[in-house]
Amino acid sequence: MTYRTNFGQRTNLDILARSRESVITVQAPAKINLYLHVIGQRPNGYHDLDSVIVFTTIHDVITVSPHDTLTVQLSGPFGNHIAGLSNNNLAIRAARLLAELVGIPAKAKITLNKILPVSAGLGGGSADAAAVLRALCRLWLIFPNEKELAALALTLGADVPVCLKGCAAHVSGIGEVIKPLKLGTAPAGVVLVNPGVPLSTKSVFQAHRGPYSSPRPFNSFPSNFHDLARSLAQRSNDLTDAARALCPEIDEVLNALNRTAGCQLARLTGSGPSCFGLFDGIKDAKTAATQISALKTDWWVKHASLVGQTTTLA
Repeated sequence: MTYRTNFGQRTNLDILARSRESVITVQAPAKINLYLHVIGQRPNGYHDLDSVIVFTTIHDVITVSPHDTLTVQLSGPFGNHIAGLSNNNLAIRAARLLAELVGIPAKAKITLNKILPVSAGLGGGSADAAAVLRALCRLWLIFPNEKELAALALTLGADVPVCLKGCAAHVSGIGEVIKPLKLGTAPAGVVLVNPGVPLSTKSVFQAHRGPYSSPRPFNSFPSNFHDLARSLAQRSNDLTDAARALCPEIDEVLNALNRTAGCQLARLTGSGPSCFGLFDGIKDAKTAATQISALKTDWWVKHASLVGQTTTLA
């Protein structure tokens, strides 16, 4: 008995059986939008964007292992926040669609250690879905066509394709046009802050008002931290006003970041409510995170570094 892969290759069942002895663990890192311009809206309601996305060292953890059915187990500080969706969250949907794409049964145990806040603007659900796709390709020993896999990812959400790439990138279209960027060599630290209030991406886009922006992509990623901060200051997150109107706590978060020593830029990421502060080094970021955490014990506050290496399916 054989299973078909998308390249027309055929994988023997005994090879798949050997893969079932494996346990695969992958990271699902938080993303931040260094800037986000809303360029226009399509007739179907989707928005065209101009954004630079980078990833951080704060992440969820996805583990997949052999199982007779498709199941998901949740853990971590935010696992209970998505417990009611455990049978139809993005991770499960990603697994079902991947199995359907390559023509095999969807059988695996997915364990999701949920470290990232939910509905936070950090792309946690999208990162989880992309991590499941990567992990299951290894567990099931399948090699789907890259373009078809990217198209599948887009059906799960606009951020899933870039999360699948796993590298710093300029993103345009509705999220499907991805141009990888090489991060500069200067170390940059970030502080991520979430006020503990979930915010729907759909509601923020619906509340967005005002003229659309013109695209201003980086020709290349700034080579040092100060050039990066200077370039970002000339750009914005166009969803900020809409998000602030729906979640006034965002103002308090931005003010807290701006008051810390060494913060070169404080900005909303994605549709919020999470915000990030950009620092010239991880030491300053760690100090700032400690200060904010002491003042706001009910906020989720983390310091991190930026990561930019491309993630492969292998």
